[in-house]
Formats: sequence, C-alpha cells, structure tokens
Amino acid sequence: VHGGSGSPQHSRRMIIPVDGLAVYFPYPHIYPEQLQYMNHLKKSIDARGHCMLEMPTGTGKTITALSLITSYQLAHPDCGKLVYCTRTVPEMEKVLEELKLLLEYRSKEGVKENILAVGLSSRKNMCIHPKVKENVSDNTDRSRSLVDAKCRNLTASWVREAARSDPNVELCDFFETFDKCGTDVVLPRGVYTLDDLRKYGFAKTWCPYFLARHMIQVANVIVYNYQVTHRCHSI
Repeated sequence: VHGGSGSPQHSRRMIIPVDGLAVYFPYPHIYPEQLQYMNHLKKSIDARGHCMLEMPTGTGKTITALSLITSYQLAHPDCGKLVYCTRTVPEMEKVLEELKLLLEYRSKEGVKENILAVGLSSRKNMCIHPKVKENVSDNTDRSRSLVDAKCRNLTASWVREAARSDPNVELCDFFETFDKCGTDVVLPRGVYTLDDLRKYGFAKTWCPYFLARHMIQVANVIVYNYQVTHRCHSI
C-alpha cells in the first residue's frame, strides 16, 4: 500500500523526519514525490511565503499536505490555521475522511490531539430545515440562490423582529435554538464532515451552517468548498 491509497495497515511506524519535523504519515509506504512535496511545503511554511506545488494524479497529494501541515501545527501550536479549499463537495468530504484516518493513526502512536476540523459549504449543502430544502435537488446557481433566499426569509433580523409582534411569522427553529445559546455554543474537538455537522445539528436543534461558521473562529483545520461561478471570471 502506497501513500494515498488502500487501507493504513501498518507493519512499521511511519513517523518521517522532514527537515527537523516529525511527520506522522498513516500509510506504510510513501512515494519519493510525496517526500519532495513535504520538503518544499515545510520550507515554504518556515519562510512564511507562498508556493505552488504540482503532483501527478493518484500520488497522494491530499494526505501528504495534511500529514505535513497538521504535524507542523502539532510542533508549533501558534502557527495558525490550515484552510484547505476544494472545488467540489465530494472532494471536501474526502479531505475530511483522510484527516480522520490520519488522526486515528496519530492516536495509536500516543499523540494527544486537540484538533477541531470542520467542513464549510453553502447553505444548500448544510441546511436541515425541511421547508428550505423542499424541492431543491440539483446543484445549480439557481438552487443555491433559492435556498439562500428561503433561509434569509426565516432568519433575517427584520423577520425575527416582526415575529415578536406577530406569532404567525415563521422562523427557523434550528437557527433560533442555536442563537439563544450564543457564545456557549461549543463543538467538541474532532473532525466533522458535512454529514457529521448535519447529524449534530439535528441532535442539538442547531443550524449546521451557522454552527460551522461560528466554529471556524476556533477550528485548527477548515475545509472549504469554494464556488466558482461566471462572476469569478470578471475578477
């Protein structure tokens, strides 16, 4: 099994020294390209600079970046957040699943983790309100805009103000419960995919979208599904 594919069944420890940094790697073998990637990435982080790295498809870019950067965070707790951007939701979920796997391996190696990692996407992908999600199934700009509009019609400040004097004005119970908790809202440490956040939101009656936005202030790792639309071409 090489890095980035298969299951992490270890016959030996994979704690790799990279320019003085102990990097935890959850697979029993690693490609030379992955080691080169780690070395370049480590030097860029040390220099507080920018880098553009390219690797062939299937050589484990995701787990390489996660292993190096979260190991760096472990050694340097004040180094800041990892913000990992993906083009699609499935890619974002894959990153978070890889991170879970990595942290499970580090736990077996006796590492005491204090990581909070959350996925953040659009309302359309995170909303659990049945009326907002009703009749919205595709992934077009129009669908996203429709969900955004429905959400704001239940959560906007002027709507909530009107509800104080008119009990017939409908609000979002998930947002209201979340908002009442205020700064007491806490997400236990761990790695949360969008599905994890939706399930947690159901259990707590908290809006997963606003919960994720709130927790990025304290999260160590944020995996963000960016949206590329026709408007981006004018930038």
